Amino acid sequence: MSTRGSYTAPAARVERARGVTDANGLVTFTWPAGAFSAPPVVTHAIEAGTVGVRTARITANTAAATTMQVLVTTGVTVLGISVLGPGVPASGVTVHSIAVSQ
Repeated sequence: MSTRGSYTAPAARVERARGVTDANGLVTFTWPAGAFSAPPVVTHAIEAGTVGVRTARITANTAAATTMQVLVTTGVTVLGISVLGPGVPASGVTVHSIAVSQ
């Protein structure tokens, strides 16, 4: 049996999406049916806001959908020391996401 020849791995599937967070700071990206056979590798970016520091985290990731939560916090000065306050859900924030098959 010959082992000569070449093999080209199939290209990774890439999907892009943009969404806006709801009142709970959540946004769900639903991937096209059959796009991924396993949870994809997901990256995200938050569009800049005018007030506060925004953070995002992936709360759920399956082959069918990915859910993220965005929190916003503002600076608080306590005894002359500036610290970040607690994060609260950020509604109306635009999130961009790219998903790539593994």
